[in-house]
Amino acid sequence: MEKKNPEQRLERTLERMKTDFRLTELPRHIECFDNSNIQGTNPVAACVVFRNGEPSKKEYRKFKVKTVVGANDYATMKEIVNRRFSRMLDEAPEDLPQLVVIDGGKGQLAFAWQALCELGIQNKMAVIGLAERMEEVYRPSDSYPLFLDRNSQALKLLQRIRDEAHRFAIGTHRKKRAKSIYKSSLDE
Repeated sequence: MEKKNPEQRLERTLERMKTDFRLTELPRHIECFDNSNIQGTNPVAACVVFRNGEPSKKEYRKFKVKTVVGANDYATMKEIVNRRFSRMLDEAPEDLPQLVVIDGGKGQLAFAWQALCELGIQNKMAVIGLAERMEEVYRPSDSYPLFLDRNSQALKLLQRIRDEAHRFAIGTHRKKRAKSIYKSSLDE
């Protein structure tokens, strides 16, 4: 029945996410962050946006890392989350997402949480970290990760969002790296 009615399947998946992550409302607007670098060179980050379970590619954002030197994924995550939401608060504060997904474990999540606390919006949205190896879901307030059933539609949607952020970040990194290969000190 759910295959014939994808809207019903989406509603059930969003309800499951709401229950699993203790959200106050359905996560119709989800943003996911990932960063990419090779040993600290050409660091970039990406933010992908999903609305009603589908990618909203016109809202994707890529970021050049400005303040972090070297391969520091934690500080990079904090910078990017801070930049994204400080700009969003200036331009469209009513359009904050219901759920923010951080690609990474407790460390990346803690630094993203710090950025949201500095902006004072930590209570306006839910934030989780999705670690890749065991697919653990971390919440800032929990000591232990949440393990969702491998066949859970909620986990599959989270993986799809995380994989899209990862793909977008790596693509952005490759483009930046390709440009830097052909650059020399004589150009400057």
